[in-house]
Order: sequence, then C-alpha cells, then structure tokens
Amino acid sequence: MRPLLGRSLVAVARGTHLGPCRLGHRGRPAAPLGSRILTQPEHVFRHNMWYVPVKRTQTHHVGKMSYPREFLSGLSDKYDRDAHKFWDDFYGMHQNKFFKDRRWLFLEFPELLPPNPDCGAARAGQSGSNESAEAAGSSFRILEVGCGAGNSVFPIITSIRDGRAFLYCCDFSPRAVQLVKHPDYDPSLCHAFVQDVCEETASFPFPPCSLDVILAVFVLSSIRPERVQSVLHRLAQHLKPGGIFLFRDYGRHDLSQLRFKKGQCLSDNFYARQDGTCVYFFTADEVRRLFTSAGLTELQNLEDRRLQVNRGKKVVMRRVWMQAKFQKPQTTPTDVTHQP
Repeated sequence: MRPLLGRSLVAVARGTHLGPCRLGHRGRPAAPLGSRILTQPEHVFRHNMWYVPVKRTQTHHVGKMSYPREFLSGLSDKYDRDAHKFWDDFYGMHQNKFFKDRRWLFLEFPELLPPNPDCGAARAGQSGSNESAEAAGSSFRILEVGCGAGNSVFPIITSIRDGRAFLYCCDFSPRAVQLVKHPDYDPSLCHAFVQDVCEETASFPFPPCSLDVILAVFVLSSIRPERVQSVLHRLAQHLKPGGIFLFRDYGRHDLSQLRFKKGQCLSDNFYARQDGTCVYFFTADEVRRLFTSAGLTELQNLEDRRLQVNRGKKVVMRRVWMQAKFQKPQTTPTDVTHQP
C-alpha cells in the first residue's frame, strides 16, 4: 500500500502523529487539515481556520439553530428540470474564478495518487473498446463527477503526469467543460466530457468495472435528494472491485444552510439559491445509507466541523462538511440490491 501524505482528521481523533503539512503563504508550513484545535477562545483570531472535534461537541449549538422549513410547493420539478441551465449560467458568469484550486485534495484523499507503476501489467486487459488509446494504455483510472471549471482536475493532472494514470471528468454544464479545456488541459492525460449522471441511460467513455477511483466533491448535494441513490448505484457499477469512491460535501447545520431565507426551501434540507442552483445538506447516517445501499463498504465517514475566521471583519463562521471514503468489495455480494 502506498504511504499516505497525511492522516488529517482521523489522526487528530486518534491522537496520532500527523503527516507532512501544507505550505502556506510564501512557502511557510501551514497546519495540517484538522490539526489546529481552539483551546483558548481569546486566540480565535490568530488563524483563519480551527478544527472542532466532534466528540467534544455532540450537541454543538444544534438546539439553538433554526433554518427555513417552509417548502416551495411545486417548484422542485422546475429546479430539477432546468438544473443544467442554472449551472451553465453560473459558469458563464463566474468562469473559473469562483472556486479555488483544491490543493488539499491529496492530503485528504491520497488514494488519488497512482500506485506503483509496476502494477500496470496486473491491470492489463480491463480497457474497453470505447476508450481512447491514451486511456487504454493507463493502469490507473480516475473519474471526477461534476468537475466544474477544473479546480480538482488540474491539481490531479499535475500529480499524475509522470505516472501511468488517466483522468476522466464530466459535468452536465457544457460551459464548465469548455472552461476545463484551456491551455493546461492535456488530452493525453485527461478526457473532459458533458454528461448528466442523473440520466438513467447515461453513457460513459469507459466500460463497467474499469475505474480505480471516483471523486465527487460538492456535487451530490446539487442533485435532487431522491435521485442521489440511483446516481450512486450507476456510478458504483463502473468501479473495479477494490475501487474507491471519495466524497466531500455539505453537512447538516453548516452556516450556509442557516443563511437561507424563507421561500428557498424545496424539501427537507434541500434549498434553491438565488441563482437557481440547489444544495442539500447531508448527515453521516445518510451518507452511510446511500453508499452502502449502492453496494459499497465504508472506509471513512466523518463530520468535519470547523470555525472559519474572517480576521479582517472579526467574524467567526461555523462550517460543517461531510467527508467519506467507500470501497467496492473484491467480490460483489449476491444479496445487494438497488433501492431507488
């Protein structure tokens, strides 16, 4: 097994040593993700992010929270039907400037790094006729679902450039895929394509059981909740036995959920933003149920609570994100059935 770049949240919870830290401003080391815990409240403005251990805050101000519960009757179908248009407009307006490149990816998800290139021979013969020659010659295949403007794509391409790896990435916004195909896009390492993964007849440029890793970062939350299970089921079919599904998204009671106003709630914990894009807020139990119902085995399922600090404005914001890793069993149980 290849060494991990950092143990992050799990290491903090267990009190174990953390791996290499990130480089901050001008190359100075920054605290590894999940390692900075606020023990003295008066020091909150010394840094812009603090980790909140879940065990210490099981009832962390939840009882005082309130967020809109009045549903927008009859509008959920409209937001679902026109989702691609809303996201196309979003990327048309913001281009690639709204989100920052996810340099943290390999600290939290070292599984994205290709294994020893010598293992390529053991994976031979798993390519499909619909794959490109570049993809067919790779020994390690990644799919990013909901790639947006490429904020995960380009850090991944940079890291796999010297390995026998290939990255697929898709989005249902044509404008997003166009943004990915800028001068740093390398078709010998990556194939970006337009695809709505919610479509039951979705066609992919790779065969079933051919992917080593699937990455979904802040994308499943944008899908109508009752459709997420079928999406995961279809995606899981394309993982190899032993393949990993990496997930990070919004958690229940995140600050962004509390900021929604009346008239923006489409269903329980599912909201429409002013620009028409939608977002759902998950719990760990929901994440576990969704992925295990798709036939995957839980490796990690964390509620990542942070204090995000704006030191200029002296504002402290409580953030909640979900992070999980699920694996496809080496042999698929015969009793696993899809539950729509």
